[in-house]
Amino acid sequence: MVNREQHDQGYNDLAQVQMAIESAQHMVGQATVNMDEGQLKAATDALNQAKEQYQKAASHQNGMNAYFFETSSEILGRAEQQLTQAKKKD
Repeated sequence: MVNREQHDQGYNDLAQVQMAIESAQHMVGQATVNMDEGQLKAATDALNQAKEQYQKAASHQNGMNAYFFETSSEILGRAEQQLTQAKKKD
């Protein structure tokens, strides 16, 4: 059985992952609009960090958060594709 402290930590971990994904998604959007090389690099770094946090959290998931992980994976995939397409144009 999961105690309250473990539950709270799991929630905090998911909240951090969600914030990292949202931040990366925003940075990718800004970078692909402006097509600034520095912003593209920063967006790439933010996306990689978000993916790393996602992978760590996913490796500890307990099945109760399947929707969160599925949705997060889709968002990361779309952001990565958007960034890849922008870099091809640059």
